[in-house]
Amino acid sequence: MAEGRRNELLMNKSLINELAEMAKDSALMHGFLVRLKESLNSSEVVTYAPITLFPTPVPKALFLQAMEVQTHYNILVDKISQDPDFLQEALASTITVDDFTARLFKIHQQVLKEGILQSIVLGLNRSDYMWEQEENGHSSVKQIEINTFSVGAGGIASRIPDVHRNILKVAGQLEESQHIIDNKPAVGLAKAVAKAWELYGSKRAVIMFLVKENEFNIVDQRIIENELWKGNIATMRKRFENVSESGKLDEDKRLFVDRQEVAVVYFRTGYMPQDYKSEKAWEARLMMECSLAVKCPDISTHLAGTKKVQQVLAKPGVLERFFPNQPQVVEQVRATFAGLYTLDMREEGDKTVAMALATPDRFVLKPQREGGGNNIYGQDICEVLGKVKSSPERMAYILMDKIQPMPTQNYLLRRGKPLKLSNCLSELGFFGVYVRQGKDLVMNDCVGYLMRTKSSEHSDSGTALGVSYFDNPLLFS
Repeated sequence: MAEGRRNELLMNKSLINELAEMAKDSALMHGFLVRLKESLNSSEVVTYAPITLFPTPVPKALFLQAMEVQTHYNILVDKISQDPDFLQEALASTITVDDFTARLFKIHQQVLKEGILQSIVLGLNRSDYMWEQEENGHSSVKQIEINTFSVGAGGIASRIPDVHRNILKVAGQLEESQHIIDNKPAVGLAKAVAKAWELYGSKRAVIMFLVKENEFNIVDQRIIENELWKGNIATMRKRFENVSESGKLDEDKRLFVDRQEVAVVYFRTGYMPQDYKSEKAWEARLMMECSLAVKCPDISTHLAGTKKVQQVLAKPGVLERFFPNQPQVVEQVRATFAGLYTLDMREEGDKTVAMALATPDRFVLKPQREGGGNNIYGQDICEVLGKVKSSPERMAYILMDKIQPMPTQNYLLRRGKPLKLSNCLSELGFFGVYVRQGKDLVMNDCVGYLMRTKSSEHSDSGTALGVSYFDNPLLFS
């Protein structure tokens, strides 16, 4: 959509109100739904998922750059997970001060000690980016993070293109509506899970979604479940408590929960300390990790997605360890890195602290946590680092350059929120899947994208936080 025509459309208040109502109906019609925060355990009443009224323009070259590097990121994560020496080196400082990461690492060590039983590895990840304009006028994509655990929105992202196509058609933008590309990550994610189930080799065994109790984004998960059921693959949803109460390993270390053999454990919870409500939850995690079931992700892949590993990968020469004699691949991956800095208790870490305290608005302070809402910005960086700058506690964090994307204008639709024109910032993620059996990479693909947009008044993002809105890229040359 040409900029002038887009601006004209954004100012047409009567048409905007009409389109907003139509967008809500279209979202309901296409199953673009979430539960209400007031009734997280019930689907008796649902609402449309938060969404931008219009798709956001994205340079096609940047979209393709991020999409094409995803298979390299899949291989990188997989290789890291198979390199215990690297994980030990990378996380050595973090596990001395971060209890949660240390607990995960202890499970990792125990699994290595007992011996890895399952040669099938299943990875579902998502690499998230923003793009910014450089001094030479060119734009570049910069990675925010790579998520290796419970990557969300792959189901619901499949429904967004049709909603935005409908909006553009009603707005008289027929040509633009045809520029929205198809997006089917749910199919791709389910295909990878199904391949791991098939390789496990027992048609009676089920795929277990390990879930939390309160799940507002249930439809997102159900869409992937439905794809599996299309292939006559049985699924079940269990919580940590269920595994604690009825889970057991037989003499061959096969995992049974409620007397059903589990071929694949698909973790949709377990990435935050509060997910482990008791010692029994930790015991259940260890039992699953030591079982013959395929874990998605297994414990080493979980650790591969930590912020500290992301920071270590940016150090000179580290990527070459995983892509020897592949300078072109190293260049492609490294081109997506933003500046990343250590806070270890050495001179380099001291320089990082001084740099952050001098110009905090240039950076993001990141703890080893997933799920959104954990990052620290601006003067809050000074407050946190001011307390721990001389303490080993600072090693629980990494520092990253704050990516400075160009804002766009859009309307943001969310139940109960007023409709107003906002300055917005967007991020774009790509879903990667891989399946490895022994040394053979059976599958390695990029299966779709996820775009999220927020008002520029918010620092952190996350749809579950009530900040991000689902979006769609409108590609232009």
